[in-house]
Amino acid sequence: MAPQDRWSQAAAKPEGDYIDGSLSAEGFIHCSTADQVLIPANDRFAGRDDLVLLVIDLERVPSRTVFEDCYESGHAFPHIYGPIPVAAVTRVVPFPCEPDGRFQLPEMLSSASNQEFI
Repeated sequence: MAPQDRWSQAAAKPEGDYIDGSLSAEGFIHCSTADQVLIPANDRFAGRDDLVLLVIDLERVPSRTVFEDCYESGHAFPHIYGPIPVAAVTRVVPFPCEPDGRFQLPEMLSSASNQEFI
């Protein structure tokens, strides 16, 4: 999940990387599986209308990925310990919130595999 403008800046350089602020602050980029993405979306980003979902092919990401439950939430989320190559993003899906400010998983992502992170 990323702000559209930040992703657009990264995608303008096809050989470049997407770097989220959490990489410098926490040492990794927060990701989710398709089954998990609504948890952080609705807990932390409710009401935002500027987000996109980045479907990431982990096989194209050279950095280490670890499933961790950093906040004792009962959910182990994938964390990527390095930048995400733009070429590793296989799909960009608009992710507007509903009128009530909450998010719903776009239907096209209901078949995302566990090898694809968002």
